[in-house]
Amino acid sequence: MEGSRRGVAEIISIGDELLIGQVVNTNASWMAEMLSLAGITLRQITAIGDTEEEIHRAIDEALGKAQLVFITGGLGPTADDITKPALCRYFNTELVFNEAAYAQLKALFARRGWAVSERNKAQAMLPAICQPLANENGTAPGMWFEQGDSIIVSMPGVPFEMKAMFENQVIPAIRKRIHTPVILHKTIMTAGAGESAIADIISHWEKALPAHIKLAYLPQPGLVRLRLSGKGAHEHQLATEIETLTNELVGLIPQFVYGFDEVTLENAVGQLLLAKGFSLATAESCTGGNIARLITSVPGSSAYFKGSVVAYANAVKTEMLGVDDALLQRYGAVSREVVMAMADGVRKALKTDFALATSGIAGPDGGTADKPVGTVWMALSAAGETIAVCHQLGEHRGRNISRASLLALNMLRIKLLQ
Repeated sequence: MEGSRRGVAEIISIGDELLIGQVVNTNASWMAEMLSLAGITLRQITAIGDTEEEIHRAIDEALGKAQLVFITGGLGPTADDITKPALCRYFNTELVFNEAAYAQLKALFARRGWAVSERNKAQAMLPAICQPLANENGTAPGMWFEQGDSIIVSMPGVPFEMKAMFENQVIPAIRKRIHTPVILHKTIMTAGAGESAIADIISHWEKALPAHIKLAYLPQPGLVRLRLSGKGAHEHQLATEIETLTNELVGLIPQFVYGFDEVTLENAVGQLLLAKGFSLATAESCTGGNIARLITSVPGSSAYFKGSVVAYANAVKTEMLGVDDALLQRYGAVSREVVMAMADGVRKALKTDFALATSGIAGPDGGTADKPVGTVWMALSAAGETIAVCHQLGEHRGRNISRASLLALNMLRIKLLQ
């Protein structure tokens, strides 16, 4: 095998839905990250339609440049799922009934109280030369093929089925067969500043990074992930370097760092509330319950979160939160005065230590010259003190709701650290 192909991977994503924009190819981006973590170089990602000709062509082209080819999609029980017969013809083999695959399928259906139909049973028909990969979460097994030194793996397109198979079976098997360099990542999670502001603060530190360690900025609405990635031959030495650099970076921006390695802001806030024995409630207008959704997505959040009032209408603000109608008439719902009253009202009503409230103009319309789309007031109420801030976020409704929710949670995080 040519040295340039050894340890190199390509991804082939099958599905007409990917080409017409009906489905976003999240599988490929996730697989790319997993390959990077495993020290495997990904050369190309290809999306193709559901035709045998395209599948054969894509595999041929991939094998010309890569040793490892990972295929997702087209393994279901319906007529448009053609990957399995296409692979049979590509490898000049036939479908045979696989007892182990059928036993797993029957066990899955039994757990869910379903009967196995003939169509479902056909999922256990697999190419004779493949090594089946167990699907613990669905009916379609994966398939492992070897051709010379090349490895071709076909997996389901359903994300939670593919991810478990890829992470628990495929990657470990690949790493046993192919020597890869040590690659380590450390992600520093930040909130409260944009990537440009952070880059300005840490510029001298970033310029001094050694050549084998890189920093990536991974922004999303309301948050910035800073990922340190290092490559080397000695894992312990590299881990020590990454740890030292992480500590230096945190020391430069301590007020923005809320956690590491993909921990969510809602989880970090929840841990602070739990550690301090405090309780929380929310009163949400423009965020429509999204803050409560984030908080309750964390297991065990019932220990500190009491509840929420989605006070979208002014009548709900007055009747359930006790907001004085005179404040609404004088200042409007999107105002410091009203959002502070909302926060105070829900804290007292639900008898909590803290309360967050939001009121704003999420968009895409409803703005005025004084209060344009993206204007969001948020308040934090505690015994003896209520504070409020205003943010101008933008014109996209979804991003405004997401950013406002995270800004409010970060407002609480900062308070809890004082």
